[in-house]
Amino acid sequence: MTKTDTEGVKTGTPPTGSAALNPGDEAAPGTMSTGEDVCPDCHGKGRIDGAPCATCGGSGTVIRAVGGA
Repeated sequence: MTKTDTEGVKTGTPPTGSAALNPGDEAAPGTMSTGEDVCPDCHGKGRIDGAPCATCGGSGTVIRAVGGA
């Protein structure tokens, strides 16, 4: 059974409509103890040599673990 948090959002599942993982992501968007970071390969631009960045999928950001737990 899926639980919901105090705001009515289902926990333990990625947010509805969340993007698929990109190669540079460490976790799915919305995962606890994660946050967005600037893509280390395209430096936040989303493109390299006119093509979408393979690391971030063209978004310019990657999902990283926060903390160290």
